[in-house]
Amino acid sequence: PGKFDRAGIYADHEGYNYSDDVERYLSFQQAVLQWMLNSPGRPRLLHCHDHHTGLIPFLIKHCPEYRGLGWMPTVFTVHNGTYHGAYGWDKMYLLPFFEAEARGLLDWSGNINPLATAIKCAGRVTTVSPSYLQELQQNAGGMEYLLQHEQHKCVGILNGIDAQVWNPAADSFLAAPLGEDITAFKKANKEVLARHFRLDPARPLVSFIGRLVSQKGADLLPDLIHRVMHSGDQLSFAVLGTGERQLEHAFSQLNQQYPGRFSAALEYNEGLAHLIHAGSDFLFMPSRVEPCGLNQMYAMSYGSIPVVRSVGGLKDTVPDIGEPNNAGRGIRFNQFNLDDGGLALHRAVQLFHNFSILEQVRERIMRQDFSWEKSAAAYIDIYKEMGV
Repeated sequence: PGKFDRAGIYADHEGYNYSDDVERYLSFQQAVLQWMLNSPGRPRLLHCHDHHTGLIPFLIKHCPEYRGLGWMPTVFTVHNGTYHGAYGWDKMYLLPFFEAEARGLLDWSGNINPLATAIKCAGRVTTVSPSYLQELQQNAGGMEYLLQHEQHKCVGILNGIDAQVWNPAADSFLAAPLGEDITAFKKANKEVLARHFRLDPARPLVSFIGRLVSQKGADLLPDLIHRVMHSGDQLSFAVLGTGERQLEHAFSQLNQQYPGRFSAALEYNEGLAHLIHAGSDFLFMPSRVEPCGLNQMYAMSYGSIPVVRSVGGLKDTVPDIGEPNNAGRGIRFNQFNLDDGGLALHRAVQLFHNFSILEQVRERIMRQDFSWEKSAAAYIDIYKEMGV
């Protein structure tokens, strides 16, 4: 009581972490284990996620209080390796009693580090895409060496999407549901979307949906949009999201500078997000880091072609249309800069005006299955390997 009955689970209404996060997450983990000890039907495996539950594999093995659960196999999934949840040893008094010789499993660079502890102690470690695992093994703020050492138990499994919520044939948020004619579906929704944002539906429409933060690459957009607007590429841009105040201010200024070609809705709006995916021609994702990414999968399901930076799950889900195997699903660029981003958008405009190729790509991406079936099967295989 008092630890989680708050405005937000992870942060307050302004997006700031709570000052007692260490106590909150330790309390949660111990409460889970106490419940399991006293529950008549215990699970056969524990699957933990991110640093918030990262100490559980350690606690059940090295704390006498939870030794009754020590037989249980553990899987740990890294959703975002940027956040370690680390804190100083002065907080050790918050932990239950543990075996003194196990102290080293808690330590990383002189702090208690739940993410590192989980990687050391869990039976298997997964990331939310294969490429993100490779990236973490190359650069993870020093933790890459730990992930290399533990690579024998690590695997990347791509997340899936909820194909019932994101079903263009039965989506109540859309102006027109998907029928047999993809072109008609896109045209009808684009017209409504363009009216909402006061944009010209005749131009290629590029959208950005997400948090306006540097990790998502949103800070590249203001200068890139200025460059595109003064180039010969006659495209329109729609943005949906909230985030850092200076970026929200920059997008508000762009609203005034480029009426009819740029429009930003600085809000969280799930219904509008669905309509944007259906009505856009392209979705732009210039992420610095993208462990998995879901928006590119939503977009493809709705016939919007992703224009993405080659990182993490974006790299795994969006092969480039320029590759010779005729299996491309979008446009990729490598470097986080104006030149690479601008060239990717220029390629998008060229694709838009080559209607026969545009149709082929749309049909191809809308045939992809991004549901949880394949991902769930991969996790079930891991559970079986661990004897469950």
